[in-house]
Amino acid sequence: MAQVPNLPRELRSTQVLARFLLRMIILVVFAAFGSIGFGRSLAALLGMSTILSAVIGTMRREPPFDIVLNHWDETVAYAALFSLVSSFTPSVPL
Repeated sequence: MAQVPNLPRELRSTQVLARFLLRMIILVVFAAFGSIGFGRSLAALLGMSTILSAVIGTMRREPPFDIVLNHWDETVAYAALFSLVSSFTPSVPL
């Protein structure tokens, strides 16, 4: 019977960057079809992605300051983009 090789548990940084770019493309496409406007939709999706990446990083027990990129680095990138987008998005007056 053929043995399945042991796959590495960690992803390489290039794989994490590719995953991040693919997720950003998906978020931008969904935000383009949002009924509340592109900026507000993108800010909401980036906020949810920040929380999701932090939860996944915690569940996988990834170290925050590792040599290779991981979910914690994605969390920081999503949070930075969320801050940038929300600073340019006008708030709705009540």
